[in-house]
Amino acid sequence: MVKACAGRVIGLGWGMDTAPAPADTLPPPSPKYLTNRELYVLAGATAVVVANAYYIHPIISLVADGFGISHAMIGMVPAFNQVALALGILLLLPLGDWFSNRRLVSVLVAAQCASVAVMAFAPHYGLFVLGSTVLGFFTIAPYLLPAYVSKRVAPGDLGRATGIITTGIVGGILVARAGAGVVAEYFGWRTVYFIAASLMLAVTFLLPRIMEPREAGNDRQAGQNYWRLILSIGGIVRDFPEILLSGAIQALGFGVFLAVWMGLGLHLTSPEMGYGVDVVGYLAVLGVVNLYTTPRFGAWADRIGPRRARLALSGTQLVGVAMLFFMGHSIWLLMIPIIMMNVGGPALDVCNRMTFLNRAPDIRTRLMTVYIVIMFLGGGAGSWAGTAVYDAAGWHGTALLALAMSVTMFGLCLWSFRWTDKTQAA
Repeated sequence: MVKACAGRVIGLGWGMDTAPAPADTLPPPSPKYLTNRELYVLAGATAVVVANAYYIHPIISLVADGFGISHAMIGMVPAFNQVALALGILLLLPLGDWFSNRRLVSVLVAAQCASVAVMAFAPHYGLFVLGSTVLGFFTIAPYLLPAYVSKRVAPGDLGRATGIITTGIVGGILVARAGAGVVAEYFGWRTVYFIAASLMLAVTFLLPRIMEPREAGNDRQAGQNYWRLILSIGGIVRDFPEILLSGAIQALGFGVFLAVWMGLGLHLTSPEMGYGVDVVGYLAVLGVVNLYTTPRFGAWADRIGPRRARLALSGTQLVGVAMLFFMGHSIWLLMIPIIMMNVGGPALDVCNRMTFLNRAPDIRTRLMTVYIVIMFLGGGAGSWAGTAVYDAAGWHGTALLALAMSVTMFGLCLWSFRWTDKTQAA
């Protein structure tokens, strides 16, 4: 009787003489969409987290000299980092469909902060490689955030929002490659990692305060366990096989990017070219164009469709890569293909992600897992191949390697139209 009276009192307070509906019968609350300010803050935090893997690019020769190792051996640092990242994404990223992304991010960025500190103080090459490899394993936050953001934006705004987050990734890569070279030239390569550790410490406290504590679609279902969650990826791939094609295209694109920049870091500082690592950093500043173009290409892909946009962008990158073979002798001529690659590469990533980030919210993180694992396996291969081929055949060998990978990527983008038509017909 007391409960009934209380119900009537509450009802009268709202202007109706009925008890409130039980909680389990209420419709789910509408998703809280991210503001532009929140999107850009997340993009900035993403930039800091992503940058850790790219500081090595312009300073690779200084680190090799500092530890007294060959150019072929130094390629193990980015290669192991990328492979460990692929493994970490496979084992850790699917947890984003279970647990609060904010909780996961808090743990992951703290582990990254510790790994960067190890690299800064490493007394020998083995510990430096170990720190870089562990860093890669825990670099999950930048690939958890796109799935998180996709649940917090209107469906028609997915391309633009994904473009903004990708701009953060691009900005982090840009600052890492440009800033690391200048800092290392004047203050030593270890200073680069001291600064990186300080930035990571700030992000460790910042990100959990920006993100919502829970997201729709990440509730753990009865009877599920960790290994069942991991094995469920196979069924998701079976239902959405296009993720394999998008991942393969991105793996080739990312592999080209890393192979070219690993080769450039060695080529420009070689006796033939005679530049310092700061010049490698200055050349990387050309990537600033991406901060303007990537969100706009995302919005363009919203209008014409991600597959058509992907084909056009892969063609642009192919033309740019083809120029590397003929323009490698001049730093001024190299700016032309580098700008073309900078424009096409990140926007291509946005288009690839758009092909699966419109799926059901409760599987997006696992789809992202498949995509990123494939991408970083390609990146690890490109990192090692870029230094190994340069060691064996010089800049022309690196350019030919990048060209072969770009031709294959363009062919897959073209074939995706026929493949998609078949799967839709089925």
